[in-house]
Amino acid sequence: MHPVHPAAIAAAGVFAHVLMFRAASAAQSAEPSGGERPNIILVLCDNLGYGDIEPFGCRHHRTPALNRMAREGRRFTQFCVTAGVCTPSRASIMTGCYAQRVGMHANPRDGLVLRPVSPYGLHPSEVTIAEALKERGYVTSIIGKWHLGDQLEFLPTRQGFDEYLGIPYSDDMTDDVGARLGDNLDGTRWPPLPLMRNEEVIEAPVDRDELTRRYSQAAVDFIERHAQRPFFLFLSHAMPGSTARPFAGEAFRGKSRNGPWGDAVEELDWSAGQILDTLVAAGLAQRTLVVWTSDNGAPMSEDANGIERGSNRPLFGRGYTTAEGGFRVPMIAWWPGTVPAGTTCEELTTTLDLLPTFAGLAGIPVEQPSALAGTRLTWRDSHLSVDGYDVRPLLFGERGARSPYRAFYYYYGDQLQAVRSGPWKLFVPLKRFSRHPHFRAGAGDSPLLLNVAENPGSTVNLAERHPDVVRSLMTLADEARRELGDAGVRGTGQRKPGQIADPTPRTLTRPAAATERGTDNPVRPTRPDGQECPSCEMGSPRARPIGQYPCESRHQTNSHTNCRRPFFGTVVSVC
Repeated sequence: MHPVHPAAIAAAGVFAHVLMFRAASAAQSAEPSGGERPNIILVLCDNLGYGDIEPFGCRHHRTPALNRMAREGRRFTQFCVTAGVCTPSRASIMTGCYAQRVGMHANPRDGLVLRPVSPYGLHPSEVTIAEALKERGYVTSIIGKWHLGDQLEFLPTRQGFDEYLGIPYSDDMTDDVGARLGDNLDGTRWPPLPLMRNEEVIEAPVDRDELTRRYSQAAVDFIERHAQRPFFLFLSHAMPGSTARPFAGEAFRGKSRNGPWGDAVEELDWSAGQILDTLVAAGLAQRTLVVWTSDNGAPMSEDANGIERGSNRPLFGRGYTTAEGGFRVPMIAWWPGTVPAGTTCEELTTTLDLLPTFAGLAGIPVEQPSALAGTRLTWRDSHLSVDGYDVRPLLFGERGARSPYRAFYYYYGDQLQAVRSGPWKLFVPLKRFSRHPHFRAGAGDSPLLLNVAENPGSTVNLAERHPDVVRSLMTLADEARRELGDAGVRGTGQRKPGQIADPTPRTLTRPAAATERGTDNPVRPTRPDGQECPSCEMGSPRARPIGQYPCESRHQTNSHTNCRRPFFGTVVSVC
């Protein structure tokens, strides 16, 4: 575990949201029957659009498992991410903070998203969902895409995850692409696309056609292995992804009505069905929350009416931008007996809310001081500010529950482009911008006010009719600029990303990985006499290497003993 970033130990205005390890108010203390800590599964697709699945209006992809999930769960139709691209969006998911706060919105080497062999990554002192839940006794795993740093210091195993299987960045960042880039972005150093287990590359290049199947099977295995204790599983799919032609397994390739994109989406639907079926078969459905969503909107084809690279209909605009179609994504929550079946939430919620909501479900009491200031986490005697809210009342469908957001911000890199409050979204006037979904060069001098609840296609500018709303939102925009910065001007609440001096490629270091034949499961550790170590569940690396072996030390939670696998973690006693 990591000490809290010093700059995080303060609350500030509209952004000061508080989680407290002490008695919670009655309104924020709802827990499942019996007081059990629920299992939590977060399923994240890559670049999947609002209009790509049937529960959100799609008619060209078949998604029966997600239809079932929506029938048995709750759709969130105003659910937003914090960025139109991968790295900053995922930073917010993990930390509950805007990427601008944690320094993951852009950097001078990579631009808006991290590339292979980057010296940058999520700062090890930032507190992630996995670390918060581990405090409450959860076993944690990420399967799939990480994209918050590929150096050892920034990998999931250093950020609270007990287990990791996946690719450390986007599936389009291959050595072939790097070779074409040459010296640009250090392309000549990009390695064959690596599949990693914990901190070791086990396969390179990985077969991308098999990723969804392999990730799904690994997720099922994780659920079955940890059925007797609370777990957090982050299933972070690579698909549909960023390539012009997404990948899919043989059973799905060429089977959809929308080419490779449709094939990938329909395999993702199959994967969701596998997860739900496994939970039901294991008797875990009544005590497991599953959240299914996407990291940003679909990139779409050059023809805005095309569906070959995804659809954000009926929303305006494409992924990679601050358009409504770039930030608003489908979200379905499923928890039989707790989340009301067949219902829809139309209140604004965001990926910033995942950490505080999951923490509340795990028994970390939540305090929301006022409507204008919501969440701060008491973390090892320090107070950690986050930007999201505990939205359990909305998750549980409580009567009269409303969005806690006074303001929500749309950044493109370091530039604030829009602010939302209630149904109103204001694109602020801009003289300069590198990319904008609505303004053209030299024509961004006037405000653009949209009612995105009533007009999701963003076709009518209401600024002249509602000057009072424009003034109010401009005031909120000024608050964001002071706190989170804007276009080269640093905000008072911004922190630095992690950075190292000499990054190295993640490459295959040995010809064969230590796996059970035909699976992605690691071989269980053994004692020096060759017998399986009974105290090790996985033998997976923990946060910080200390140069010890489990036969010489004991972990404070997993009690590794008599095992010759290199040990990573905190020693609390000596054998």
